[in-house]
Amino acid sequence: MSSTTLGVEALAELIHRALLASGVSERSAQSVTAALVAAEMDGEVGHGAARVPSYCGQARSGKVSGHATPEVTAVGSGGLRIDAKGGFAYPALDVMSESLPELARTCGVAAAAVTNSHHLGMAGYHSERLARAGVLGLVFSNSPGAMAPYGGTRAVFGTNPIGFAAPRSEGPPLVIDMGLSTVARGKIMVAARNGERIPEGWALDRDGEPTTDPEAAMDGTLLPIGGAKGSALALLVEVLAAALTGSHFGHEASSFFVAEGPPPSIGQFVIALDPEGFSAGAFESRLEELIAAIEEQPGARIPGALKAERRRAALQDGVTLTAELHNEILAIAEAPPVER
Repeated sequence: MSSTTLGVEALAELIHRALLASGVSERSAQSVTAALVAAEMDGEVGHGAARVPSYCGQARSGKVSGHATPEVTAVGSGGLRIDAKGGFAYPALDVMSESLPELARTCGVAAAAVTNSHHLGMAGYHSERLARAGVLGLVFSNSPGAMAPYGGTRAVFGTNPIGFAAPRSEGPPLVIDMGLSTVARGKIMVAARNGERIPEGWALDRDGEPTTDPEAAMDGTLLPIGGAKGSALALLVEVLAAALTGSHFGHEASSFFVAEGPPPSIGQFVIALDPEGFSAGAFESRLEELIAAIEEQPGARIPGALKAERRRAALQDGVTLTAELHNEILAIAEAPPVER
Protein backbone atom coordinates (compact mmCIF):
# COMPACT_ATOMS: atom_id res chain seq x y z
CA MET A 1 0.00 0.00 0.00
CA SER A 2 1.48 3.35 -1.03
CA SER A 3 1.92 6.08 1.57
CA THR A 4 2.76 9.74 2.02
CA THR A 5 4.92 11.19 4.78
CA LEU A 6 4.26 14.74 5.95
CA GLY A 7 6.03 16.90 8.49
CA VAL A 8 3.96 17.74 11.54
CA GLU A 9 3.46 21.35 10.45
CA ALA A 10 2.48 20.29 6.93
CA LEU A 11 -0.03 17.79 8.31
CA ALA A 12 -1.53 20.46 10.57
CA GLU A 13 -1.79 22.89 7.67
CA LEU A 14 -3.55 20.29 5.50
CA ILE A 15 -6.08 19.31 8.19
CA HIS A 16 -6.71 22.97 9.01
CA ARG A 17 -7.44 23.76 5.36
CA ALA A 18 -9.81 20.81 5.04
CA LEU A 19 -11.78 21.94 8.09
CA LEU A 20 -11.99 25.55 6.94
CA ALA A 21 -13.17 24.43 3.50
CA SER A 22 -15.90 22.40 5.22
CA GLY A 23 -17.40 25.42 6.93
CA VAL A 24 -15.59 25.15 10.28
CA SER A 25 -14.67 28.42 12.03
CA GLU A 26 -11.04 29.40 12.53
CA ARG A 27 -11.24 28.85 16.29
CA SER A 28 -12.78 25.40 16.00
CA ALA A 29 -10.45 24.42 13.15
CA GLN A 30 -7.40 25.28 15.24
CA SER A 31 -8.71 23.32 18.22
CA VAL A 32 -9.65 20.23 16.18
CA THR A 33 -6.39 20.31 14.21
CA ALA A 34 -4.26 20.42 17.37
CA ALA A 35 -6.02 17.36 18.79
CA LEU A 36 -5.85 15.29 15.59
CA VAL A 37 -2.17 16.07 15.01
CA ALA A 38 -1.39 15.17 18.63
CA ALA A 39 -3.08 11.81 18.10
CA GLU A 40 -1.00 11.13 14.97
CA MET A 41 2.19 12.04 16.84
CA ASP A 42 1.26 9.66 19.65
CA GLY A 43 0.61 6.83 17.21
CA GLU A 44 -3.14 6.82 17.99
CA VAL A 45 -4.11 6.83 14.32
CA GLY A 46 -7.76 5.99 14.98
CA HIS A 47 -8.12 9.42 16.59
CA GLY A 48 -5.91 11.28 14.13
CA ALA A 49 -6.04 12.19 10.46
CA ALA A 50 -8.37 9.27 9.73
CA ARG A 51 -11.13 11.31 11.41
CA VAL A 52 -10.84 14.23 8.99
CA PRO A 53 -13.19 12.89 6.27
CA SER A 54 -15.98 12.10 8.73
CA TYR A 55 -15.50 15.33 10.69
CA CYS A 56 -15.59 17.38 7.49
CA GLY A 57 -18.57 15.48 6.11
CA GLN A 58 -20.51 16.16 9.29
CA ALA A 59 -19.52 19.83 9.28
CA ARG A 60 -20.70 20.14 5.67
CA SER A 61 -24.04 18.46 6.40
CA GLY A 62 -24.61 20.39 9.62
CA LYS A 63 -24.55 17.28 11.81
CA VAL A 64 -21.83 19.06 13.78
CA SER A 65 -21.85 22.85 14.03
CA GLY A 66 -18.49 24.11 12.84
CA HIS A 67 -19.19 27.62 14.14
CA ALA A 68 -20.52 26.72 17.60
CA THR A 69 -19.21 28.78 20.53
CA PRO A 70 -19.28 26.93 23.88
CA GLU A 71 -21.53 28.47 26.54
CA VAL A 72 -20.29 28.30 30.13
CA THR A 73 -22.40 28.36 33.30
CA ALA A 74 -21.01 28.20 36.85
CA VAL A 75 -22.16 25.35 39.08
CA GLY A 76 -21.46 26.31 42.67
CA SER A 77 -17.96 27.56 43.46
CA GLY A 78 -15.98 24.76 41.82
CA GLY A 79 -18.05 23.53 38.92
CA LEU A 80 -18.76 24.42 35.30
CA ARG A 81 -21.45 23.37 32.87
CA ILE A 82 -20.19 23.80 29.32
CA ASP A 83 -22.70 23.57 26.48
CA ALA A 84 -20.80 22.64 23.30
CA LYS A 85 -23.84 23.80 21.31
CA GLY A 86 -23.70 20.85 18.93
CA GLY A 87 -20.14 21.69 17.91
CA PHE A 88 -16.91 19.73 18.18
CA ALA A 89 -15.91 18.66 21.68
CA TYR A 90 -12.43 20.18 21.44
CA PRO A 91 -13.34 23.89 21.80
CA ALA A 92 -15.53 23.07 24.83
CA LEU A 93 -12.73 21.04 26.36
CA ASP A 94 -10.31 23.89 25.67
CA VAL A 95 -12.50 26.00 27.96
CA MET A 96 -12.37 23.20 30.53
CA SER A 97 -8.56 22.92 30.48
CA GLU A 98 -8.15 26.69 30.77
CA SER A 99 -10.53 27.02 33.72
CA LEU A 100 -10.39 23.90 35.90
CA PRO A 101 -6.78 24.03 37.19
CA GLU A 102 -7.25 27.35 38.99
CA LEU A 103 -10.67 26.26 40.28
CA ALA A 104 -9.11 23.07 41.63
CA ARG A 105 -6.33 24.96 43.39
CA THR A 106 -8.94 27.25 44.94
CA CYS A 107 -11.53 24.64 45.89
CA GLY A 108 -9.45 21.47 46.13
CA VAL A 109 -11.77 19.76 43.66
CA ALA A 110 -13.26 21.18 40.46
CA ALA A 111 -15.44 19.58 37.81
CA ALA A 112 -16.87 20.34 34.40
CA ALA A 113 -19.91 18.82 32.72
CA VAL A 114 -19.87 19.13 28.91
CA THR A 115 -23.15 18.62 27.09
CA ASN A 116 -24.39 18.69 23.46
CA SER A 117 -20.93 17.48 22.51
CA HIS A 118 -19.16 15.36 19.94
CA HIS A 119 -16.23 12.93 19.64
CA LEU A 120 -13.72 13.24 22.51
CA GLY A 121 -10.68 12.00 20.62
CA MET A 122 -7.93 10.85 22.99
CA ALA A 123 -9.08 11.07 26.61
CA GLY A 124 -5.42 11.28 27.62
CA TYR A 125 -4.93 14.40 25.50
CA HIS A 126 -7.37 16.31 27.69
CA SER A 127 -6.28 14.87 31.04
CA GLU A 128 -2.61 15.49 30.19
CA ARG A 129 -3.30 19.18 29.67
CA LEU A 130 -4.66 19.34 33.22
CA ALA A 131 -1.61 17.53 34.59
CA ARG A 132 0.72 19.93 32.79
CA ALA A 133 -1.12 22.71 34.64
CA GLY A 134 -0.30 21.01 37.95
CA VAL A 135 -3.51 19.14 38.83
CA LEU A 136 -4.73 15.58 38.56
CA GLY A 137 -7.23 15.12 35.75
CA LEU A 138 -9.95 12.51 35.27
CA VAL A 139 -11.87 12.57 31.97
CA PHE A 140 -14.94 10.50 31.11
CA SER A 141 -16.87 10.48 27.83
CA ASN A 142 -19.65 8.37 26.46
CA SER A 143 -19.98 7.68 22.74
CA PRO A 144 -22.46 6.20 20.24
CA GLY A 145 -23.63 2.67 20.99
CA ALA A 146 -20.99 0.07 20.17
CA MET A 147 -21.04 -2.45 23.03
CA ALA A 148 -23.84 -4.62 24.36
CA PRO A 149 -24.15 -4.87 28.15
CA TYR A 150 -22.61 -8.05 29.50
CA GLY A 151 -24.85 -10.95 28.53
CA GLY A 152 -26.82 -8.82 26.05
CA THR A 153 -26.83 -8.64 22.26
CA ARG A 154 -27.84 -5.03 21.46
CA ALA A 155 -25.40 -2.12 21.65
CA VAL A 156 -26.25 0.18 24.56
CA PHE A 157 -22.85 1.56 25.62
CA GLY A 158 -20.21 3.27 23.56
CA THR A 159 -16.51 2.54 23.90
CA ASN A 160 -16.71 5.14 26.70
CA PRO A 161 -13.08 6.22 27.16
CA ILE A 162 -11.50 7.19 30.45
CA GLY A 163 -8.44 9.41 30.77
CA PHE A 164 -6.29 10.06 33.84
CA ALA A 165 -3.17 12.15 34.19
CA ALA A 166 -0.98 13.20 37.12
CA PRO A 167 1.82 15.78 37.19
CA ARG A 168 5.32 14.51 37.89
CA SER A 169 8.40 16.22 39.27
CA GLU A 170 10.81 14.04 37.27
CA GLY A 171 9.36 13.71 33.81
CA PRO A 172 6.27 14.19 31.67
CA PRO A 173 2.90 13.53 33.31
CA LEU A 174 1.74 10.01 34.04
CA VAL A 175 -1.07 9.45 31.54
CA ILE A 176 -3.54 6.56 31.44
CA ASP A 177 -5.90 6.49 28.47
CA MET A 178 -8.23 3.61 27.71
CA GLY A 179 -11.50 2.82 26.08
CA LEU A 180 -13.67 0.24 27.77
CA SER A 181 -14.01 -1.92 24.69
CA THR A 182 -11.24 -4.38 23.89
CA VAL A 183 -10.16 -2.00 21.13
CA ALA A 184 -11.10 1.52 20.06
CA ARG A 185 -13.64 1.60 17.26
CA GLY A 186 -11.35 3.97 15.38
CA LYS A 187 -8.79 1.16 14.97
CA ILE A 188 -11.44 -1.01 13.35
CA MET A 189 -12.35 1.91 11.08
CA VAL A 190 -8.68 2.22 10.04
CA ALA A 191 -8.48 -1.54 9.38
CA ALA A 192 -11.58 -1.34 7.19
CA ARG A 193 -10.13 1.63 5.32
CA ASN A 194 -6.85 -0.25 4.74
CA GLY A 195 -8.49 -3.56 3.74
CA GLU A 196 -7.01 -5.39 6.74
CA ARG A 197 -8.47 -8.09 8.99
CA ILE A 198 -8.85 -7.55 12.73
CA PRO A 199 -7.82 -10.00 15.48
CA GLU A 200 -10.32 -12.38 17.01
CA GLY A 201 -11.68 -11.17 20.33
CA TRP A 202 -12.22 -7.58 19.23
CA ALA A 203 -15.78 -7.72 17.98
CA LEU A 204 -18.94 -9.64 17.12
CA ASP A 205 -20.97 -9.34 13.93
CA ARG A 206 -24.64 -8.31 13.88
CA ASP A 207 -25.65 -11.91 14.66
CA GLY A 208 -23.47 -11.98 17.78
CA GLU A 209 -20.80 -14.20 16.20
CA PRO A 210 -17.04 -13.51 16.52
CA THR A 211 -15.61 -11.83 13.43
CA THR A 212 -12.26 -10.75 11.97
CA ASP A 213 -13.96 -8.68 9.24
CA PRO A 214 -13.76 -4.97 10.19
CA GLU A 215 -16.84 -4.12 8.10
CA ALA A 216 -18.87 -6.77 9.94
CA ALA A 217 -17.46 -5.49 13.23
CA MET A 218 -18.55 -1.92 12.46
CA ASP A 219 -22.03 -3.31 11.78
CA GLY A 220 -21.98 -5.41 14.95
CA THR A 221 -20.77 -4.83 18.51
CA LEU A 222 -17.43 -4.50 20.25
CA LEU A 223 -16.45 -6.63 23.22
CA PRO A 224 -15.80 -4.96 26.60
CA ILE A 225 -12.47 -5.29 28.36
CA GLY A 226 -12.63 -7.74 31.24
CA GLY A 227 -16.11 -9.05 30.43
CA ALA A 228 -18.65 -8.06 33.09
CA LYS A 229 -16.20 -5.68 34.81
CA GLY A 230 -15.63 -3.68 31.63
CA SER A 231 -19.37 -3.57 31.02
CA ALA A 232 -19.92 -2.21 34.55
CA LEU A 233 -17.29 0.47 34.00
CA ALA A 234 -19.00 1.47 30.72
CA LEU A 235 -22.25 1.86 32.69
CA LEU A 236 -20.43 4.09 35.20
CA VAL A 237 -19.24 6.32 32.37
CA GLU A 238 -22.76 6.57 30.91
CA VAL A 239 -23.98 7.79 34.30
CA LEU A 240 -21.23 10.43 34.67
CA ALA A 241 -20.92 11.58 31.05
CA ALA A 242 -24.56 11.34 29.93
CA ALA A 243 -27.02 11.21 32.84
CA LEU A 244 -25.09 13.77 34.91
CA THR A 245 -24.57 16.14 31.95
CA GLY A 246 -28.07 15.73 30.50
CA SER A 247 -26.68 14.32 27.24
CA HIS A 248 -27.67 11.44 24.99
CA PHE A 249 -26.87 7.92 26.15
CA GLY A 250 -24.79 5.82 23.79
CA HIS A 251 -27.79 3.97 22.39
CA GLU A 252 -29.50 7.31 21.64
CA ALA A 253 -26.52 8.96 19.90
CA SER A 254 -25.96 9.05 16.16
CA SER A 255 -22.75 7.77 14.59
CA PHE A 256 -19.45 9.69 14.61
CA PHE A 257 -18.55 8.10 11.28
CA VAL A 258 -21.30 9.18 8.87
CA ALA A 259 -22.45 12.62 7.74
CA GLU A 260 -26.16 11.86 7.90
CA GLY A 261 -28.39 12.11 10.93
CA PRO A 262 -28.91 14.42 13.90
CA PRO A 263 -26.04 15.62 16.15
CA PRO A 264 -24.70 12.89 18.47
CA SER A 265 -25.14 15.20 21.51
CA ILE A 266 -23.07 13.01 23.82
CA GLY A 267 -21.32 14.31 26.95
CA GLN A 268 -18.09 14.50 28.87
CA PHE A 269 -17.42 14.85 32.58
CA VAL A 270 -14.07 16.06 33.89
CA ILE A 271 -12.71 16.17 37.46
CA ALA A 272 -9.60 18.11 38.50
CA LEU A 273 -7.92 17.59 41.88
CA ASP A 274 -5.29 19.68 43.67
CA PRO A 275 -2.61 17.06 44.52
CA GLU A 276 -0.54 19.24 46.82
CA GLY A 277 -3.51 20.38 48.89
CA PHE A 278 -4.81 16.87 49.54
CA SER A 279 -1.37 15.35 50.19
CA ALA A 280 0.03 18.25 52.25
CA GLY A 281 2.86 18.56 49.76
CA ALA A 282 3.77 14.86 49.63
CA PHE A 283 2.18 13.90 46.33
CA GLU A 284 5.07 14.34 43.90
CA SER A 285 7.60 12.41 46.00
CA ARG A 286 5.14 9.60 46.70
CA LEU A 287 4.23 9.29 43.01
CA GLU A 288 7.91 9.05 42.06
CA GLU A 289 8.43 6.29 44.64
CA LEU A 290 5.54 4.33 43.14
CA ILE A 291 6.81 4.77 39.59
CA ALA A 292 10.31 3.70 40.67
CA ALA A 293 8.88 0.52 42.20
CA ILE A 294 7.31 -0.30 38.82
CA GLU A 295 10.27 0.60 36.63
CA GLU A 296 12.83 -1.29 38.70
CA GLN A 297 11.30 -4.53 37.46
CA PRO A 298 12.78 -5.75 34.15
CA GLY A 299 10.22 -5.50 31.37
CA ALA A 300 7.78 -3.35 33.34
CA ARG A 301 6.94 0.18 32.27
CA ILE A 302 4.37 2.78 33.17
CA PRO A 303 1.48 3.53 30.79
CA GLY A 304 2.31 6.03 28.08
CA ALA A 305 6.07 5.59 28.46
CA LEU A 306 6.59 5.27 24.71
CA LYS A 307 4.69 8.44 23.79
CA ALA A 308 7.63 10.78 24.34
CA GLU A 309 9.68 8.72 21.88
CA ARG A 310 6.86 8.71 19.34
CA ARG A 311 6.46 12.46 19.61
CA ARG A 312 10.18 13.05 19.09
CA ALA A 313 10.17 10.71 16.09
CA ALA A 314 7.16 12.47 14.57
CA LEU A 315 8.80 15.88 14.94
CA GLN A 316 11.98 14.58 13.37
CA ASP A 317 10.69 12.21 10.69
CA GLY A 318 7.12 13.31 10.08
CA VAL A 319 3.88 11.33 10.08
CA THR A 320 2.95 8.72 7.47
CA LEU A 321 -0.56 8.49 6.01
CA THR A 322 -1.82 6.07 3.42
CA ALA A 323 -1.84 7.68 -0.01
CA GLU A 324 -5.60 7.13 -0.15
CA LEU A 325 -6.23 9.05 3.08
CA HIS A 326 -3.83 11.82 2.13
CA ASN A 327 -5.53 12.26 -1.25
CA GLU A 328 -8.97 12.26 0.36
CA ILE A 329 -8.03 15.00 2.82
CA LEU A 330 -6.33 16.97 0.05
CA ALA A 331 -9.48 16.78 -2.08
CA ILE A 332 -11.56 18.09 0.83
CA ALA A 333 -9.10 20.93 1.41
CA GLU A 334 -9.22 21.91 -2.26
CA ALA A 335 -13.01 21.61 -2.67
CA PRO A 336 -15.13 24.77 -2.95
CA PRO A 337 -15.61 26.09 0.59
CA VAL A 338 -18.93 25.79 2.39
CA GLU A 339 -20.59 29.09 3.18
CA ARG A 340 -22.17 29.41 6.62
